[in-house]
Amino acid sequence: MAFQRKKPAAIGVKAPLPGFVEPALATSIEKVPSGDRWIHEIKFDGYRVQVHLVNEAVKVFTRRGNDWTKRFRKVADDAWHISASSAIIDGEIVVPAADGTTDFSVLQNELKGKSTKIVLVAFDLLYLNGDDLRKLPLIERKAHLKKIIDGTDVQFSESFEVDGKEMFAHACKVGLEGVVSKVRDSRYPSGSGRDWVKKTCAQRETLTIAGFALDGNDWDGIYVGRRKGDDLIYAGKVDHGFDKQSSAELRKRLTPLIRKTQPYTKRITHKGIWVEPELTAEIEYRAKFAEGKVRHPFFKGLREDL
Repeated sequence: MAFQRKKPAAIGVKAPLPGFVEPALATSIEKVPSGDRWIHEIKFDGYRVQVHLVNEAVKVFTRRGNDWTKRFRKVADDAWHISASSAIIDGEIVVPAADGTTDFSVLQNELKGKSTKIVLVAFDLLYLNGDDLRKLPLIERKAHLKKIIDGTDVQFSESFEVDGKEMFAHACKVGLEGVVSKVRDSRYPSGSGRDWVKKTCAQRETLTIAGFALDGNDWDGIYVGRRKGDDLIYAGKVDHGFDKQSSAELRKRLTPLIRKTQPYTKRITHKGIWVEPELTAEIEYRAKFAEGKVRHPFFKGLREDL
């Protein structure tokens, strides 16, 4: 392909391209921060990825470092057009709706076929053309990121320098998932920390599937648990969010995992079809009871990138 990449002057610390970098994780908070040191971004509902561009090749990794380039082929093709000889980009793969919202369950369905609708929303740049940028201020990293993806199908995650409370209220009003707030001058913070924080409009959690229920031969939901060390604690039954296709797929995936006993550390009285606790699901809910059980839970999809 006749595509000439531009190579700008050095902007960071000269270093060889690292392998997979542990991603920065936003810590959940009760109140969106305000003040000049913070910038705010839309929280997207998709798959967190890290895109590596080197020697005319593109690789797409999940947040755990698994190579999903083949599964995310469209994103890899889009990223090939980025104006850089080498780069590491942090972002989220989503299926955008016309109103600007994203939906994890729509993304799951899209990935079952040969996806044409998935898009990479890029929000950070860790490495560029031989330079490690992780010690540069976030606001500078984003400026370089915006330049190199300009003119491609990769979307840029804009930052808003507004009051955090107002940003959050607006995000929820228009149906977005939430807000991620970041310290504007922070280095790239691999792992969990306080430089990146998040608040979702509806609460979301990845929970372990402990079993499923049938009403006669009809699908009647899943039992989920929350891991605490080596223990699996009951977190409730989820019976909303399934359609004919998702329930059939779940039943197919869970049937080979059936076991005789409950996988919960502390036994519950409910009758279910218990399974080895190997699969995890993204669950949306309104609140939690004191004992940790989710209220009004809604199944959003299996999490296969963890």
